[in-house]
Amino acid sequence: MTLQSSTIFIDQLHLYAFHGVMEQERRVGAEYTVYARVHYNIKEALNSDDVANTLNYAELCAIVKEQMAQPSKLLEHVAGRICKAIFDRFPQATAVDLKLTKLNPPMGADCSGAGVEVHFNND
Repeated sequence: MTLQSSTIFIDQLHLYAFHGVMEQERRVGAEYTVYARVHYNIKEALNSDDVANTLNYAELCAIVKEQMAQPSKLLEHVAGRICKAIFDRFPQATAVDLKLTKLNPPMGADCSGAGVEVHFNND
């Protein structure tokens, strides 16, 4: 059996945060969802059954919450901070896929959300 790839992920983490270009968005806030997928070699955890040998998704969730709690004008800025914090905490991570969605954004259109999606490699 050969392991081809491995990740941990958080799917549809719901948060209330204060991001936006308009001052009112940063004051009133909005609902967001975050999807984060962190690529790393899961082989040690497969063999050991020890949490010390994995990337703890509870810690991943805490990183996302901490970065989302810091208001920013641009979601791109928030996404970059989240990915940097993930690499800082988990140097064994090889890449991060992140999708950050503002639900019901104030843009004069009826849509379920708008946001950013990024992929970073840990160079």
